[in-house]
Amino acid sequence: MGAMCWPSESEVNLHYGCYNLVDSLMGCDHLKNLANLGKGLKMHFSIAKLKTHFKQLNVIRTKVAEMSGRDAKEVRVVVSPYRICPLGAHIDHQGGIVSAMTINKGILLGFVPSDDSQVLIQSGQFKGEVRFSVDEEQLPGNAAKLNDLGRVKGSSNSQEECSWGNYARGALYALQKRGNCIKQISNERQKYLKSANKHSTLNCAGDTALVSKPVLVQKLKLMVLDVSHVGNFQVLVQKLKLMVLDVSHGIIGFICGAEGLDSSGLSSSAAVGVAYLLAFESANKLIVSPTENIEYDRLIENEYLGLKNGILDQSAILLSSYGCLTCMNCKLSFESDLHVQTKEHRLIRCLESNGNHNNETTKQFKILLAFSGLKQALISNPGYNSRVAECREAAKVLLQASGNEGVEPLLSNVEPEAYEEHKCKLDPNLARRAEHYFSENKRVLKGLEVWASGNMEDFGKLISASGLSSIRNYESGCEPLIQLYEILLKAPGVFGARFSGAGFRGCCIAFVDADRALDAASFVREEYPKLQPELASQIDEDKMVLICDAADCACVI
Repeated sequence: MGAMCWPSESEVNLHYGCYNLVDSLMGCDHLKNLANLGKGLKMHFSIAKLKTHFKQLNVIRTKVAEMSGRDAKEVRVVVSPYRICPLGAHIDHQGGIVSAMTINKGILLGFVPSDDSQVLIQSGQFKGEVRFSVDEEQLPGNAAKLNDLGRVKGSSNSQEECSWGNYARGALYALQKRGNCIKQISNERQKYLKSANKHSTLNCAGDTALVSKPVLVQKLKLMVLDVSHVGNFQVLVQKLKLMVLDVSHGIIGFICGAEGLDSSGLSSSAAVGVAYLLAFESANKLIVSPTENIEYDRLIENEYLGLKNGILDQSAILLSSYGCLTCMNCKLSFESDLHVQTKEHRLIRCLESNGNHNNETTKQFKILLAFSGLKQALISNPGYNSRVAECREAAKVLLQASGNEGVEPLLSNVEPEAYEEHKCKLDPNLARRAEHYFSENKRVLKGLEVWASGNMEDFGKLISASGLSSIRNYESGCEPLIQLYEILLKAPGVFGARFSGAGFRGCCIAFVDADRALDAASFVREEYPKLQPELASQIDEDKMVLICDAADCACVI
């Protein structure tokens, strides 16, 4: 499977009226599916890219049809893009303000709902297959209990050959955790209703779709607590049974991603987790909001897999919109013990994406991904988790110094004035972590203004400053990535550059003048091997630097 890629803004707009242009390529059903994809992603397509996209979707649909014995027309496909973070590096786990956007590369997961509880998944990148049942209880820590053969100890699964299935299990874990709670609430309500006056007359309003916990709680309040607005309790009990969140169907699926980007720092892990969540939810007709899925993917990564990352990745994947910079306040809201969500997010549209090219500061851009050749996985690198611990320690010192020691030790809970007053009490190491957090927050706020104005040169300068602070204050990265960052800053047409992801492996990103993107890519391909010949030799030359466009949020087609 080749690299999965969505077409860019500069290409032909796809809609139902263009069927005659591509009717000879594929059947009508496939055209409708792709048209829906175009509408859902708010993308623009060229005929050449249409052919490529038809081929990718058909390969996936055919594969799933072979695996399941079902018609290819029944196959649904999750499109889950990778993300970049232009500004807001390493501060999401501290509740900071971050920016993000998705790119036109990512994960495709083709699937059909199982007739029973069984899950069967194959991968375009990894050997073996994943088999388990949605009836199996998934517990935190199972991901770390793989034996030498890659099988989960105590699992009924005897055919799994590797650990890449942990994300599918993690998605089920998150849904089980939410679903068990809903069942408990629903059963209590049903017991109450069965004992109530069955002869009451009540006109139930609302639909009977499966809903998530916050919606269910609200409906319960409306339909049960305020009984003056309800009627027949037997009807109500039936509606409540329909609203119970329950994962009873597995999936038969085939997952593939943009080749070579699985350890690139582009949130491939979050994209995989989101893809599995959307597939399980679709298969079981669960209606789940993007905000809720942010929390469920956090459960996959933080609880099931044991990572200490924040919510930036999944938020970007689920909330982004084409042509916009997604701004998120990652300060978590613990309004109940069971639901954590982003407090707010905004979509900031760029002047350039509004079609206004009269402003001389407004320039069209491309996104460069420049790869270092380092592929050490985040979960096995202690650098990331140690930086998170240091930020929390800095917050603890600052909060204690300002008389707020009872507050959770996050830097977002430290007022900027308190930081300025008490930063002298931090040891040098913690002082650098805190300086990065507070300076990066300022860069994000300034960047939102600059992005909205369409001034890509000033926006790029802020990105480069973010990269420098990541090196000096957050002390992330390593020699190859730092060298790659410095090369990008010298490349023709580059507005700004920084590390992608945690900065301990993977790639650097750069915003570049669209007219000079090819020149910039050639410059990096020529210069990086001079400094890192061994690492560069491990990368295919045509994949050392990729030129990308912005994309849209994850969806099911």
